[in-house]
Amino acid sequence: MKKEIPLQDVSLEKMFEKYEAKYKAVADKKRLHIMNILCRQGAMCVCDMVPLIGMPQSKLSYHLKILLDAEIIIKETRGTWSYYSLNQKEVDNLLSEELCCIFR
Repeated sequence: MKKEIPLQDVSLEKMFEKYEAKYKAVADKKRLHIMNILCRQGAMCVCDMVPLIGMPQSKLSYHLKILLDAEIIIKETRGTWSYYSLNQKEVDNLLSEELCCIFR
């Protein structure tokens, strides 16, 4: 007698993992502060953010990397400088019907 293996919706699992990473990235007061500054100021270099955030560049870069990995911010290289800006599309997705419809 063959035993049936239940199918698992892998696409739904992957979507949950994607949103988990994004929400973990924004579940930090310092990273929310960074996002707020980028929202108000637009694209900025790390060196310009340091005095506004009030933390050393190394710690700021750590937080930017987390936001970048979660696709919450975008990095653009201009010459030797990297500029960071808010990825408005991803922020909108976190607050949109796309996620809400999973639970309806």
